[in-house]
Amino acid sequence: MGQYRKEKLGSLIREVIGEIFVRGLNDPRMSPLTTVTRVEMSSDLTVARVFVRVHEDAATERRTMRAIRHATGYMQRTLAGQLTMRTCPQLRFELDEAAKTAQRTLELIDQNRQQLAEDPPPTQSESESESEPEC
Repeated sequence: MGQYRKEKLGSLIREVIGEIFVRGLNDPRMSPLTTVTRVEMSSDLTVARVFVRVHEDAATERRTMRAIRHATGYMQRTLAGQLTMRTCPQLRFELDEAAKTAQRTLELIDQNRQQLAEDPPPTQSESESESEPEC
């Protein structure tokens, strides 16, 4: 099976699950700020790892993941109705830690930029005069 087929199926699953998150789940535990960041397909297309990002605090994140896992059967059936495959991939939901790491990195870069704006580094002539001993 080609890489193109895996990517195409992953993209379709991401779109369908994202639509279900927006319109299909009426669970109060589900955060409205939940997105599907990516889908990774197994080589035989039987398992879809669906990576989810909850843009809120850790407690809301845990509640949302419980709601998602509770609704996995519903999402599996909905997805199967939209796919033209003989078998529907098994959905496995995971928090996208890579997105959190990227977000944290961007925050650190912003902090660094702000710090540099407040305290600019010494110019080359200033640093040269400080490093040369006076006679």
